[in-house]
Amino acid sequence: MTRSGLKERVARLRRAYAPHEHRPLDGYLAAMGTYAAVTASIAALVKATGRPVPERPAPADVVLLAVATHKLSRLLSKDAVTSPLRAPFTRYEKPIGSGEVMEEVRDSGSATRHAIGELLSCPFCLAVWVATGLTGGLVLAPRLTRLVATALTAVAASDFLQMGYAVAQQAAEGDRHRD
Repeated sequence: MTRSGLKERVARLRRAYAPHEHRPLDGYLAAMGTYAAVTASIAALVKATGRPVPERPAPADVVLLAVATHKLSRLLSKDAVTSPLRAPFTRYEKPIGSGEVMEEVRDSGSATRHAIGELLSCPFCLAVWVATGLTGGLVLAPRLTRLVATALTAVAASDFLQMGYAVAQQAAEGDRHRD
């Protein structure tokens, strides 16, 4: 198949996939390729260092990494303080409470820029990358990874306690106003 024939097939595929909306398939493909390369690099590093890969992760590690993944994903994708990391790919929209912001993906520029903007502003999307990094860290540097994950888990627990406290405080103030 010629290069122009391949380009036409890809263009038809794009039109058939999303006929009424622009979807940055090239950017998604670049993101998937990058993720695969990062994952392969971690696997190669594990093999080169001879680190043993556990048959089954300990349940405590799974819980620790799950909570740490949740917190780090939210910090990176929604926290106001980390907005400079997202700024080249997103545009500030509004605050959404608890130190978080809502951003929209920049549509101008390349498909890759758009896809990175979607990735960086979506805690669910980013969680895959964070979990992969933390899991690789658990094999390559388990003590350090557990320490970092413990700190992130403590922050996540603190967030829920802060929110619970705020709800209890509002309820108490509401009871005072009814008296």
